[in-house]
Amino acid sequence: MSGRGGWRLKTWQFTAAAAVSGLALASAAAAAAGPWDSGGQRTAESRRAALTPGTGDGDHRTEAGSPLPAGSDPVASEAAAVLTPLEAGALAPRTGEGAREAAAGRGPVPTAAALKVALEPLLKAGGLGPGATASVVDAATGKEVYGRGAKASMVPASTVKIATGTAALSVLGPDHRIRTTVVAEPAPGYEDGAPPEQIVLVGGGDPTLTARADAEGNASLRTLARHTADTLKKRGARTVRLAYDTSAYSGSTRHPIGPNENLAPVTALMADEGRLDTSTSGPAPRSPRPAQDAADAFARFLAERGVKVEGAVRAATATDRAEELADVRSAPLSALVERMLTHSDNDIAEALARQTALAAGAKADFAGAERETRRALGRLGLPVDGARFADGSGLDRADRVTARLLTSLLARAAHTDHPELRPVLTGLPVAGFSGTLAGRYTGPEAAAGTGVVRAKTGTLTGVNTLAGTVVSADGRLLAFSFLASATTDPTAAQSTLDRLASTLADCGC
Repeated sequence: MSGRGGWRLKTWQFTAAAAVSGLALASAAAAAAGPWDSGGQRTAESRRAALTPGTGDGDHRTEAGSPLPAGSDPVASEAAAVLTPLEAGALAPRTGEGAREAAAGRGPVPTAAALKVALEPLLKAGGLGPGATASVVDAATGKEVYGRGAKASMVPASTVKIATGTAALSVLGPDHRIRTTVVAEPAPGYEDGAPPEQIVLVGGGDPTLTARADAEGNASLRTLARHTADTLKKRGARTVRLAYDTSAYSGSTRHPIGPNENLAPVTALMADEGRLDTSTSGPAPRSPRPAQDAADAFARFLAERGVKVEGAVRAATATDRAEELADVRSAPLSALVERMLTHSDNDIAEALARQTALAAGAKADFAGAERETRRALGRLGLPVDGARFADGSGLDRADRVTARLLTSLLARAAHTDHPELRPVLTGLPVAGFSGTLAGRYTGPEAAAGTGVVRAKTGTLTGVNTLAGTVVSADGRLLAFSFLASATTDPTAAQSTLDRLASTLADCGC
């Protein structure tokens, strides 16, 4: 392990990490304030993350994340900021031997023997319990340079979200947006332009749809009601019946863990993730009927716009004769994936798993989402043997992944052949600065990883995991994953995981 080169080494190491991850450090002052981007992670998100206290996702008590402010760029970061460092000769030469390669994430590849010496004392320490597994992959080549039980199937907890996001991006693309629509069911003897007999609010599976006055860049139920009311009044309709349609999803809305403050019932129509309070993050009381609540709110918003809803709001399925009146659309999938990963958002994760199923024309239930996630990853040539995607969020202990699969996912997202997957990298929390890593890497033993490690956390009772990317002290971009499923002290386990990632950051191996 290194420390060779002292602070001067750390300066270019931060620069390499910034280039690889889409972050930019303009100066030492910028390094102190946070490694924020010039194109990799959206500036608005970065600024907000720096101002918001973060927590770990122990038992998934996480920051749920906020969307982009209205008016900010909804498109994901520039691919070049993340992908260029993997191309030979991508950056201009720098002073000093090997600086060009280091700044491009192409320094010397660490040796397996050196990594074994550096990592195994921590992997065997009591903090992770028996049977912890690990994989370290050279991101430029996809070659595993260190493995310990890397092909053993383990409970991933929230690190499974890396697979969920990769699958969704691969089949839908980063620009895909989830639509929520209102359609009109024609009355008997209907003529074009006549008032409809009934309108139906049709959920498309957007968990970020909001009923709040400040939409903060999310699709707005109030905006949808305004557009719908305007169209209805033009047709002379001041009174309508209202139904809501959740048929985009199939099967039970109940997650296997049952009612839980970390996740709303999984339905194609909800507003504000079914939260019953004013929170936007972390655990909160959830509605047992989020679709009904969203439709009732929509009825109130219509009334405020001069259109009265007659009778009870009920569930129905829109017919193929229905005519679309209005729609709203979510932020792009790239932004949803980033938000899901940065803040370990379980509701977005379950929605994206079902969007993957819908894109394949499959049933959008837990089984269909699992099958299509596996197929999508298989088409990318990823090692899915032994994997199980029982849900999209990692709350289900039936989930299984290997350490090798997680590092393969990250390496594939870093490759220039797959720019559509770049949000999997840009969405990873930054150690000590953003998302579920904002409050971590504060102690001296893990300080080497601060601002350099980008990783997805995973925590369930007895399960602690971490998977992400880091630029080593020799300037090599590495993908890593560490999985432990028999921990007894979550604080010690989390500290050990952070030290492992920091060891890679400080490793002149």
